Amino acid sequence: MGIVINRPTDMEVDEILEQLDIDGQIFEHPEPVFAGGPVHTDRGFVLHRRDHQKWDASIEVTDTVALTTSLDILEAIAHNLGPSQCLIALGYAGWDAGQLEEEIQSNTWLTLPADEEVLFNVPSDKKVDAALAMLGITFSQLGSDSGHA
Repeated sequence: MGIVINRPTDMEVDEILEQLDIDGQIFEHPEPVFAGGPVHTDRGFVLHRRDHQKWDASIEVTDTVALTTSLDILEAIAHNLGPSQCLIALGYAGWDAGQLEEEIQSNTWLTLPADEEVLFNVPSDKKVDAALAMLGITFSQLGSDSGHA
């Protein structure tokens, strides 16, 4: 599975908290909710820094980043007790068994390690360029037949 990190929706985190009847703060700088992918768009995912807290239903993504699906993290976020940085998404991208590996082998995807700066600090519309820069390339260098001789 994957979570899209560069497609903000018109919805803000405050709206999610309100819909779930979670009382808490109104954010001074409203944070967008992201369209995480086309699968199960009614399910929420919180991609976040792995600070010192432990959240229910968390999966370690890297040594410093986790993905959590439980309400306890949203309740903590609502009370300003959540992770130091996070991205909230609805839905995810999914593949059948072996499909992603096959797509990577056929050069459909460019891969690189998760980078917290890109995940949490780069504006949404700049994330693709920032990730490509980590690979030493620009978007204009990509073609529809990349990787094929």
